Amino acid sequence: MPSWLTDIPQLDRTTLVGLRRSLDQAYRSFSREFGDDIEAFFEPLLFFLVWFEKLLVNAPWWAVLIGVCLIVWALTRSWKLIAGVIVAFLLIGFFGMWEDTMRTMAIITVCTLISIVLGVPIGIVMARSNRVQMVMIPILDVMQTMPAFVYLIPVVMLLGIGKVPGVIAVVIYAIPPVIRLTNLGIRLVDKEVLEAADAFGASPWQRLVGVQVPLAMPTIMAGVNQTIMMALAMVVIAAMIGVRGLGQPVLQSITNQYFTQGLLNGLAIVALAIVFDRVSQAYGRRIQKHRRGVIHG
Repeated sequence: MPSWLTDIPQLDRTTLVGLRRSLDQAYRSFSREFGDDIEAFFEPLLFFLVWFEKLLVNAPWWAVLIGVCLIVWALTRSWKLIAGVIVAFLLIGFFGMWEDTMRTMAIITVCTLISIVLGVPIGIVMARSNRVQMVMIPILDVMQTMPAFVYLIPVVMLLGIGKVPGVIAVVIYAIPPVIRLTNLGIRLVDKEVLEAADAFGASPWQRLVGVQVPLAMPTIMAGVNQTIMMALAMVVIAAMIGVRGLGQPVLQSITNQYFTQGLLNGLAIVALAIVFDRVSQAYGRRIQKHRRGVIHG
C-alpha cells in the first residue's frame, strides 16, 4: 500500500463495522414493522399487473396483434411501422417466445405508465422552481449512476421476491430521463409565447396546460422514449427477483450455457425495444408537426 494512503483519515474498523450493523439492523426493523403495510399499499398495483399480464397471455395471438396495430396506428399513422410490428410479433411467436414476450410487455407498459404519471409532474415542478431543481438533480444523478443491482437489495428486503419489487426497481432505474426532459422541455418554451399567453389573461394553470406542456411535448416524448429503453434494459436484472418474461430464459441460458436460447430471447427484447422506440419517436414527430401546423395556421 502506498505510504500516502495511510495518511488518509479513516474510521476505526470496529466503529465502521458497528455503523454498518446498526444501519442494517435499523432497515431490518423498519421492514419488519412496516413491510406488511407497504405490501398492502402496493396490492392494487399487483392486482392490476397480474390482470394485465393474464389478459395479454391468455388472449388469442391475433387479437393481441390487432390491438397493438390499432394502438400503433392511432399514435403514428404509419403503415410501415404497422408492417414492422406484424413481422416482429409473428417471428416472436414462430420461435415460441410469445408468452414471455407478453409478460415482458405487461411489466414494461405498467412501469412506463407509472414513470410518466410520477415523472412528468416532478419535471414540471422542477421547471417551475430552481430550488427544487437544485435538490432533484443530485438525486437523479445518483439514480442514473447507481448500479442496477443495488436497487434490488432494499426492495427485496422490504417486499421480498415478486412482481411488485421488480416494478419498483425498474421504475427507480427508468424514471430519471422523463423527469429531466420534462424539466428541460418546459424551460425551453419561448418566453415570448409565455408573455403572449399572459397578455391574453391566461392563468398559471392555463398557461401550463395550454402552452408549456403542448410545446414541450416532443421533448417530453423523447424522455418517455428513453424511459422505455431503460426499462427494457432492466428486464434481465428484474428476472433475478422473480419477474417472469424474456429475462428469465436469458438468465437460464447464462447458467446452463444455452447460447441459442439466450440469443433468441435477447433478440426478442431488441425487437420490443425497436418497436417501442420507433412508435414513441414517430408519435413525438407527429405531435411536433401538428403543433407547427397550428402555429403557422
